[in-house]
Amino acid sequence: MDGDEQLLRGRVYGAEHDDPDPGPRSGRTYAELVGSPLDGLLLDIHGWRAEEIDDGVALTTELGRWSGGRALYDPRPDEPRDPGPGVACRFYYTGDPPDRCPAHRDDDCRLLRSG
Repeated sequence: MDGDEQLLRGRVYGAEHDDPDPGPRSGRTYAELVGSPLDGLLLDIHGWRAEEIDDGVALTTELGRWSGGRALYDPRPDEPRDPGPGVACRFYYTGDPPDRCPAHRDDDCRLLRSG
């Protein structure tokens, strides 16, 4: 594991790089991101419905194949989920879409999957 990977491990996706405490917060529910490029980060899924978790996510990252792009992560249907708080499930890396879908909104990138 290189230094960049170590720096990301245990951090919450979206935490500021200079946040003195970028780790998980007590009482929140998280999905662990598994696989490149955001491997080891935690995604805050507190309050998400089961259907939203099943849909997976497209997360903005500068670390993906395309700068300023998205990284797709999905849960595995056969893996159990623990009721929160804490790490409730894992989302596995499934790829990087090459560009933005013109129909998507910045707050809901799940439409990238329909193409």
